Amino acid sequence: MISLDEILQNAHSVGIAGHVKPDGDAYGSCMGLYLFLKEYYPQIEARVFLENSYSDSFRFIRCSDEIVHDYPAMAPCDVFFSLDCADEDRLGQAVDYFRSAALQVVIDHHVSNSGFGMINEIQPDASSTSEIITLMIGKERLTDVIAQPLYMGIVHDTGIFQYSCTSSRTMMVGGWLMDTGIAFSRICDDTFFRKTYNQNQVLGHALTQSMLMLGGRVIATAVHRKDMEFYQVQPKDLDGIVQQLRVTQGVEVAVFLYESADGQYKVSMRSNGKVDVSQIAVFFRGGGHKMAAGCTISGSAQDVINQIVLQIAQQL
Repeated sequence: MISLDEILQNAHSVGIAGHVKPDGDAYGSCMGLYLFLKEYYPQIEARVFLENSYSDSFRFIRCSDEIVHDYPAMAPCDVFFSLDCADEDRLGQAVDYFRSAALQVVIDHHVSNSGFGMINEIQPDASSTSEIITLMIGKERLTDVIAQPLYMGIVHDTGIFQYSCTSSRTMMVGGWLMDTGIAFSRICDDTFFRKTYNQNQVLGHALTQSMLMLGGRVIATAVHRKDMEFYQVQPKDLDGIVQQLRVTQGVEVAVFLYESADGQYKVSMRSNGKVDVSQIAVFFRGGGHKMAAGCTISGSAQDVINQIVLQIAQQL
C-alpha cells in the first residue's frame, strides 16, 4: 500500500476531489483525508472540491463549510488526490485540477478503474475508498474528528456492514474507527436511515410504479422530472430507492432510473449475486462494482429499462 507520508513529503499544496454527485463514500473519504491533513500536515494548503449535490445530512462533518463548490481558477497543486472515481470523467469540473497537478494520485475501489494517475492505489476487494484511506492513515493516527467521515463512508458503501463487499478487514477497520469514541449509531441513523417526509413520498411512488420482469427476477422503476417537481425532491433525495427494490423477494437485479435531463436517465443497478451489473454499466459507458453499478442512457424510460433488461437477460 502506498504511503501518504511519502506522497506528502515535499507537498505545499494539495487538492482532493471525489466523484460527481458525491455519495457517503466519496464525501467521507475526501473529508477524512482532508481532516487528516489539517491535523498532521497543517503546513500544507489543502482544499476539497465537491459538487454541492450531496445530502444535507453529511454536513455535520467537521470543516464541511470549507468544501469548495465553485471551482475557481488557481495555480496547479503539488499533489491532487482523486478519490472514489473510476475514471477521470467522474471528477467533473475538478478534472482540470487533477490533470495540472505535479503529482496525480488515484485511490479507489472500483473494479473498472484502469489506473489513470501517476500513483494508483486501487483495491477492488475493499468495501469502500473510506476503508482504504483509513488503512493508509493507520490506527494510531485516527482521531474522532478524522474517524467520523470515514466511518460514514464505510457504512454507506456497505449498507451498514451488510453488503457482500464487507470483509473481515472492513469490520476490523470499522472497529478502529468506533474505538475513537465516535457516535457511530447516530451516524448510521442520521445519514443512512433517516428520510424526510418528501423522500418517503417519492419512495412510495417509485415502489408503486415498479414492475417485475424476466419472470420476477428483475424489478425496475423510474422517477421522472415531473415526479421530482411534484414531490419537491432533488436527485440526492433518491438515495435508498434502488436498495429497497433489491430486497424484493425473488429478485436478482434491481434497476432504478431518474430523469436527469430531457430524455436522459441516470441508472442505478443492484445485484443479489447472479448478475455482474458492473459489466452492464461499462457496456453503457458507466462503471461500478459487481453488485452495484450505474450509467447514463438517453431515450424514453421504458426504452432505457428494456436496454438494461436485455443485458441482464444475457447473463441470467
